Amino acid sequence: MAGGAQGRFEGGADDAGGGSGRFGDDGAESGGESGDGSPRGDVYDWYRRGLRLLDAGHPAAAAQLLARASGVAPQARSVREALARALFDAGRHGEALAEFRVVAESDPADDYAQFGWGLSAARVGDFETAVEHLALAVAMSPGTKHYRTALTQARATLRARAGGRPPGRRGIGG
Repeated sequence: MAGGAQGRFEGGADDAGGGSGRFGDDGAESGGESGDGSPRGDVYDWYRRGLRLLDAGHPAAAAQLLARASGVAPQARSVREALARALFDAGRHGEALAEFRVVAESDPADDYAQFGWGLSAARVGDFETAVEHLALAVAMSPGTKHYRTALTQARATLRARAGGRPPGRRGIGG
């Protein structure tokens, strides 16, 4: 994430077009809505348009389209990750946390999902959970600077809230 825990999410997997357990691309590009009010195209079209909206700085619109795609293809991790990123960027951190959690639980070795879970937890004020998942992300990808920065910030917040003591330790008379 640019600037550590500030700004929009960086990166993320774009695995919707291949591999087992994922949906395929029929090559169609369409926009707008169908006669029943749903977006035109298939799940893959919604996913690709959602990513374009997210990349163009329209996370709320992306979240709407990606939520539709996720509802039809809840097993598609790439869709859920993109939805989580859109929700986070739209300031809907609790919902983003839930989506990142689903992705991370389906693949605990997904460092980006762990990072998203941790960063979202920090944004909703759950710094213990934030530190746990940010530490996992850092352990899986130690060279990723924004993972380390977010972990450092979450740990500092925990220390500050504990009055400078390591979390879980009480002062005299406490």
